[in-house]
Amino acid sequence: MKKTFVVTNKHIVRAPNIAQAKNVVFTGEGHGDILGESSFVEEISQEEVVDYINEKDSMYAQSAAVEIKEDEEEEESEDLLSEISDSRNDFLRSENRRLAKRVETLKNVQSEVVIAAYAAAYDAFAGFEFPEIKAPSLKKNKEKIPETAVVVFADWQMGKVTPDYNTNVLEERIERYTEKLLEIVQIQRMDHEVNDLHIWLLGDIVEGEEIFPGQSHLIDSGLYRQVAVNGPRILGNFVKTALENFNHVHITGVIGNHGAVGGTTRKQHDPETNMDRMLYKIIELIVGDDERITFNIPDGVGERNWYAVDTIGNYSSLLIHGDQMPAPNAFHGYYKKIMGWKDGAIPEHFDDVFMGHYHQQFKMTIGSSMLRISGSPESYNTYAQEYFSSMSRPCQHLMFVHPENGVTSEYSIWLD
Repeated sequence: MKKTFVVTNKHIVRAPNIAQAKNVVFTGEGHGDILGESSFVEEISQEEVVDYINEKDSMYAQSAAVEIKEDEEEEESEDLLSEISDSRNDFLRSENRRLAKRVETLKNVQSEVVIAAYAAAYDAFAGFEFPEIKAPSLKKNKEKIPETAVVVFADWQMGKVTPDYNTNVLEERIERYTEKLLEIVQIQRMDHEVNDLHIWLLGDIVEGEEIFPGQSHLIDSGLYRQVAVNGPRILGNFVKTALENFNHVHITGVIGNHGAVGGTTRKQHDPETNMDRMLYKIIELIVGDDERITFNIPDGVGERNWYAVDTIGNYSSLLIHGDQMPAPNAFHGYYKKIMGWKDGAIPEHFDDVFMGHYHQQFKMTIGSSMLRISGSPESYNTYAQEYFSSMSRPCQHLMFVHPENGVTSEYSIWLD
């Protein structure tokens, strides 16, 4: 007498991720531990077998109909198994078509969301009229060659929350930076002219929403508020002050990894899509009509456009975010990267390299180049404390560049 059973196995697994959990259960080779397991056996009639296999929500990876056959009914059993196999194949083909259509639909939805976000931002700011800003009246010093001030902003991660950091704290610290910038510029102007300002935006100005699991618990504002409300206010106020105190302002902006959209699925997006870049473009839309400000924001469909080279007189610096680089103590990795770029991998000439990403001030000499790593306005970071045994004071960089001699002085502007 043949009987048919449904056998269901359940496992409780502790593992880093789903893939490792599956490996632990099915191959025994995954990284994790089985905390518990149980089995459930239910007898079903032969008439229910086909219906059970065809049930749309049945999960073949988790359960199966197991038949105990006896010799006296082998021919009948084989017919039934053939019928079950055909039904299963039909179901799998149908599911494959359904899932393929679902994937295509999701791709289209993701693209439409990104396009809509860009379009909404452009529509909102394209007609915005920024009040005219009068140029400053600066004293001339014909005896010495003017220098250019260079502001370096990196890793604001606007919207991020730590025990003593959030959007309001960021805004206060950028205001503090602005005050110290103007004080130092005034001191410099006692010796020589400082008429122009370059602003280097090195990425991760925006924090994103899905960069790592649990990030939603560590932000005080979503992408909309970061990119279209708080970002234009904080960065826009700084640019306005800059135009009030310098004859010309030039902004160069590169993207960071936290500006990416889509979390772990961001590879489905156009590589050009990045919220850092979108914020920079909004600022350009707001003040771009002023003849005293210019922008260099690398972009282009289908590419990340991850670097820029800014030139001041005879001096030039490669600007990157730094997620392309190893940890700052890996000198060989930095040497190999930078010398490869200087050897032609990056066609533009550059003297030095400036990057962010690691939230720590650092400088190293590589050949004839100086690599500089920027700090961050962020302060207390429990993740860095636990996993990297490090904690940095909040700061941003300031340099002065002579058009013939290059960098003449540089400052760490402490923001706490």
